[in-house]
Amino acid sequence: MTTSAAARLRRLRWLLTVLFTILNAAGLVVLAWLFIEQDREAGELRMDTELKQVTAAVLRLVQRTGDTGITTGYIGGDQIDTSCPEFAVLPAGAGEFDPHFSTRDCVAEDRRYLYGLARDAAASGRFVEGYVPGQGGELVRVVAQPFLNAAGQYAGAVVATSDPSAALAQHRNVVLWVIGGCALLVSALAVTGHVLSGRAIRPAAAALEQQEVLLAETAHDLRTPVAALRALAETAWRNPAERPDLLPRTVRLAARMGSIIDDLLVRARLAAGVEVLAMQPVWLDQLVTAVVEETPAEGAQVTVTATPTRINADPGLVQRAVGNLLANAIRYGRQPGAPAIVHITVAGGRVTVADHGPGIDPAVAEESFDRFASGGGSSGLGLSIVRWTAQAHGGYLRVYNAQDGGAIFELAFPPVP
Repeated sequence: MTTSAAARLRRLRWLLTVLFTILNAAGLVVLAWLFIEQDREAGELRMDTELKQVTAAVLRLVQRTGDTGITTGYIGGDQIDTSCPEFAVLPAGAGEFDPHFSTRDCVAEDRRYLYGLARDAAASGRFVEGYVPGQGGELVRVVAQPFLNAAGQYAGAVVATSDPSAALAQHRNVVLWVIGGCALLVSALAVTGHVLSGRAIRPAAAALEQQEVLLAETAHDLRTPVAALRALAETAWRNPAERPDLLPRTVRLAARMGSIIDDLLVRARLAAGVEVLAMQPVWLDQLVTAVVEETPAEGAQVTVTATPTRINADPGLVQRAVGNLLANAIRYGRQPGAPAIVHITVAGGRVTVADHGPGIDPAVAEESFDRFASGGGSSGLGLSIVRWTAQAHGGYLRVYNAQDGGAIFELAFPPVP
């Protein structure tokens, strides 16, 4: 199954959105993880600092006797023995003395783990920090600081414990806030990515749309002339006697097709923004008069009333726009069975083309300029080019019906004093 270009562009937009969201979300997750880890480490550092203050204070009360003896009798007389965090002085390594536990019960620790921490600290000769299970399975934060006897051997360790529930709860709140914030930011990134991807492919989508419209309208505008040209050629081929009458009609029809193609190319260049305006001072009255003189009247009565008017414009585009208005009026601005009557007025930077035809339906006037369709049965492509030319010069194109019948087209450009 063949996928349309528009559908591929839509998929491309969603793909760009997903990639933008994933890449930014990945970076956001890394930053969030680093922030969470930093908060966890900061909380543990605060608890460990408090516990190390306790172990340092207790070590000042531990006395050494002889080469290997350790005395903890002075600890019981100090206020620290009845304060929190609680602690224990435990033998390990080369130490042989009675353990001492602080008298105040601050946390329900499992003392079996405390002895193991003391042995680890004495064996390594440095602080040991971590969590151990409490009596009820809850976590307990511990710090074990080893100490030496008089002989320079590690004789034991002071193990301080504290309840980390408040710090852990605070850390969980931080984690929840970070997760919630990340979810909101990822959603915002997804929306932003969708908007940015839409803006990124908008020129391609616009160009594709213009291309599709141009191709559709090219086929629409050339279908009738091509069919008529084929009919004329077949008639001339089958009836040699009618060729002198049919050949001029064939030439005029071919010229009309060439004009349609030229208009399509100009319209495409204007829509794509590749038409560069060759701006220069132009006498609008002289330009319009020249266009009227060069345009075949085809039996129409064309009059011009002009006053000197100068504008800054691209003379080639303005000439084509005026020629399209005049050709439109000559072709469709007539009553059945009567020649076209067209009057052109030039003044104040405006070109007004009035005819005596059936007029134009105001309900489809705007569509005549934008969708290549006119009330008089023409392709409307010429009117579209007229409007694009006016807008490119900072002017406008208006159409309305006269009270006594007929359509009036007003093409205006900013005048130059």
